[in-house]
Amino acid sequence: MQHSIAEIAQVLQARFEGAGELTVTGAAEPALAGPFDLAMCMDPRYAEGLSKGRARAAILWEGADWQAMGLQAAIFAPRGRLAMARLTQAFDPGPGLNPGISPHAVIDPSAEIGEGASIGPFTVIGRNARIGARARIAEQVSIGVDVTIGDDALILPGVKIGARVTIGHRFVAQPGAAIGGDGFSFVTEERSRVEEARATLGRPGETKKQAWQRIHSLGAVTIGDDVEVGANASLDRGTIRDTRIGRGTKIDSLVQVGHNVVVGEDCLLCAQVGVGGSTRVGDRVVLGGQVGVVDNIFVGDDVVVGGGSVVNSNAPAGRVLMGSPAVRMDLHVDIYKAQRRLPRMLAQIAELQKTVKNLLEKGGHDAP
Repeated sequence: MQHSIAEIAQVLQARFEGAGELTVTGAAEPALAGPFDLAMCMDPRYAEGLSKGRARAAILWEGADWQAMGLQAAIFAPRGRLAMARLTQAFDPGPGLNPGISPHAVIDPSAEIGEGASIGPFTVIGRNARIGARARIAEQVSIGVDVTIGDDALILPGVKIGARVTIGHRFVAQPGAAIGGDGFSFVTEERSRVEEARATLGRPGETKKQAWQRIHSLGAVTIGDDVEVGANASLDRGTIRDTRIGRGTKIDSLVQVGHNVVVGEDCLLCAQVGVGGSTRVGDRVVLGGQVGVVDNIFVGDDVVVGGGSVVNSNAPAGRVLMGSPAVRMDLHVDIYKAQRRLPRMLAQIAELQKTVKNLLEKGGHDAP
């Protein structure tokens, strides 16, 4: 599909200079761009790549001399990543799902399928499920009993949605996501070793042979509008009340959200995040890759947690946290600097001890 530079600039809500009628068919990195590619060069650091490629047009940073770069046209994007979002949306060809309902899909007669929905082969839709208008459901998807999914959903291959899950409009689920599995919740007849350790802060105690008994998950999962769930992410159903994911939240691949968790609106949960059961996460929270959040705590609105951190206590609203355990970012930087200095400090202490010992010996005193 061809787009002119003028058309793309309009989509990006950006200005252009040069040959607005010039057409491109795709986007590429500067060094790899061909004559019909729009080079993505929104930062001066990537300008050198333009001379290696064959692009005639590029998205550039404000103030760039596009003519000196040998270009015929340029689009200027003050906010590069926002331009990237709009451009990729315009150029995305979509998942290529076939329209209509495959004859190989298994749909319970009581299920309601919205107008214009497409359903791929070997997908199973359970009793009393309700699928919204224009939903696109790929092959080998499983949708359980009494599930509700809003309009314009995109559910890609291998997604599993358990019974009684409720999902809003414009939902996106990447391949292999699992929504509505039972929570990981077990108990023993008497106080377990884990409970003993918590009560005694890990002091040795009596250990009994006991079997774990399942606490069943009677709740489900409720997901708001405009939520995305990444590949092989897992959202557990609640024990009594629902696990809840707020409007606009984006969940990356391999994220685990435990039972009874409440995640607010417009949050970002990056790859391999784990949120323990019954924790509450506020609005606009960002959890970087591999962040762990323990169970039964609260993370306030607008908290940002750096990758690899472990949050094991309540996080006040607006904090930026890093480390394990997570502390304020400025304090974490001080701690990190102090750790880097430790080998040198230990060597200095050893030298001081040696000096003091020598002085004491010269004075006729025993060394301490």
